Amino acid sequence: MPKLLLAGAFHPDTATLLAERPDVEVQTLVEPTEQQLIDAIPGIDGLVLRTTIFGAEACTKADRLQVISRHGVGYDNIDVKAATAHGLPVAVVGEANSNAVCEHAFMLMLATVKDALPLDRAVRAADYSRRNAMTAGEVADKTILIVGFGRIGTRMARRCAAFDMRVIVADPYVPRRVVQGQGYDYVEDFRDALDRADIVSLHMPGNHDGSPVLAGQDFSRMRKGAVLINTARGTLLDEDALYQALTIGPLGAAGLDVTRDEPPAKDLALLTLDNVLLSPHIAGVTREAFRAMGLRAVQNCLDAFDGKLDDYYLVNPEVLAGRGGR
Repeated sequence: MPKLLLAGAFHPDTATLLAERPDVEVQTLVEPTEQQLIDAIPGIDGLVLRTTIFGAEACTKADRLQVISRHGVGYDNIDVKAATAHGLPVAVVGEANSNAVCEHAFMLMLATVKDALPLDRAVRAADYSRRNAMTAGEVADKTILIVGFGRIGTRMARRCAAFDMRVIVADPYVPRRVVQGQGYDYVEDFRDALDRADIVSLHMPGNHDGSPVLAGQDFSRMRKGAVLINTARGTLLDEDALYQALTIGPLGAAGLDVTRDEPPAKDLALLTLDNVLLSPHIAGVTREAFRAMGLRAVQNCLDAFDGKLDDYYLVNPEVLAGRGGR
C-alpha cells in the first residue's frame, strides 16, 4: 500500500478525495521543520508539500518516493536539481491558482492607480479636502507592460484589454506571432518597453541566484508616475533601488504581494511609504484557489501511484522521460 505524506495544512476537501482511496495510507505533519520532514521521508511514496524546505539531504532519504507534489506553482523551497539527480519528479498545480493571482494583480493595479488606501484613510479622518488633491487616476487608455506571458500573464493581458488598456507583452520564451496574434504589442526584453509603460506588472520567475531582475538603472528608465505591480517573487526587485524610485522618482506607486524577506523586516524602508500597497504573499491563496491547489496537489500523487502522472504538471519532466514515460 503506497504511503502519502501531507506536509502542511490543506483544504478539507482533500480528505474527501483521499477517503475515496482506501488503498492509500495517509500521514500528516502540520508545517514540519526541514529536519522533521527529513526524518519522516523514508518509506514515503508520495509527498504533498507546502512551505517546508525539501533539500538535497531529504532526497537522499527518499528511498521510495515517487513524486514531490508542491501545493502551488512556485517551487523555491525544493532543490529541483537534487530531486532530478535522484530521479524524483517535482509537480506543481498548474492553473489552480492562476485566476486568483491575476485578480490580485489587477486589484493592486486598480487600488494604486485609484489611490484607494489614502482615500479610505482620509474619509476615516473626516478629511474631505482630499477630494481636491486629484490623486486618483484611470487605467483606460493607459499602457501596461506585462512581463511574463504564462498562465497568469495571459489572463492579466485579457483583463487589461477589456479595460481599454494598451498591452505590451515581454517574454523571450513566447513567439512574437503568438502575442501579436492576440492583439498585443511584443518585446523580447522588457527593458526595451519600460519607457512606454504607465504600469508594469511582473509575472515571471526570479533569477536562480536570487539577484534582482529590476535594479536601479531599470527604474530610471520608467515613466514619471509609473506604477509597478509585483505578485511574482520578491527577489525580482532591488528593494533599495525601488525605495529610491518611489521617493525621488520616477515611480508613482507600487503594489507588492511579495518582498525579498517574508515577513519583511520591521525596518524595511518600503513599509514607511504611503504610495506602496502591500499584501502578505496571498495573491494565490483565495478560498477557491486553496481548495483547487489542495485537490490538484493530492491528485498528482494519486496519479503517480496509478502510473499516470501527467508531465504537464512537472517542472522536471525529463525524469519521467528517463523512465521511459508513464
